[in-house]
Amino acid sequence: MLNLILTALFFVLPAYVANMMPVFFAKAGWLKVLGYPVDGGHKLGNQEIFGSHKTWRGLAAGTIGGIVTALLLAGLSNLPFFNNLALLNYNHNWLVFGALAGSGAILGDLIKSFFKRRVGIKPGSTWLVFDQLDFVFGFFLFTAVIIWPGWKIFVVACLATLILHPLSNILGKLLGLKKNWF
Repeated sequence: MLNLILTALFFVLPAYVANMMPVFFAKAGWLKVLGYPVDGGHKLGNQEIFGSHKTWRGLAAGTIGGIVTALLLAGLSNLPFFNNLALLNYNHNWLVFGALAGSGAILGDLIKSFFKRRVGIKPGSTWLVFDQLDFVFGFFLFTAVIIWPGWKIFVVACLATLILHPLSNILGKLLGLKKNWF
C-alpha cells in the first residue's frame, strides 16, 4: 500500500507543483506582462467567464512548474528507489509530460472556475471538493495522451489530494502567500 501511495504521489507531483506556481509567480512579480485575465475581462451574461484571478501568467507559471518538476523526476528516476516509483520513462518524455502535466493542472482549475461562476460562487470563495480536485482531473486528462496509470493510481492521487491540498493551503496562509485558508 505504501508503494502505491508513493507511486501515485511521484506521478502527480508535477500537477501539485504546477498548481502552486501561479501564487509564487504572482508574489515574486515574475512574468508581469502576462498578468492579465485569460478571459480578457469578458462576461458571459452578467458573470465573468473565469474571473480576474485566472491569468495568462498563471497558465505559463503552471506549465513551467510542470516542466521543471518533470525534469527533476527524470533525474530522480535514474536512482533505484525512484525508478521503482516511475510509471513512465521520464528521460524520454519529461518535456512533453511536464508541459501536459502543468498546463493540464492549470486548465483543470480554469474549467472549474468557469463552472464556479455559473453556479454563482465568487472568485476566492471555496467550492469544496471541486477546488481540491480540479487540477488533478486536468492533469490526468492531459497526461492520458502519454500514459494512463490506471484507476488505482487515479483514486489514490485524488484521496491524497483531498488530504494534502487543505494542508498546503493552511501552510500558504501561515506563510502569507494566500488570503484564504482554503
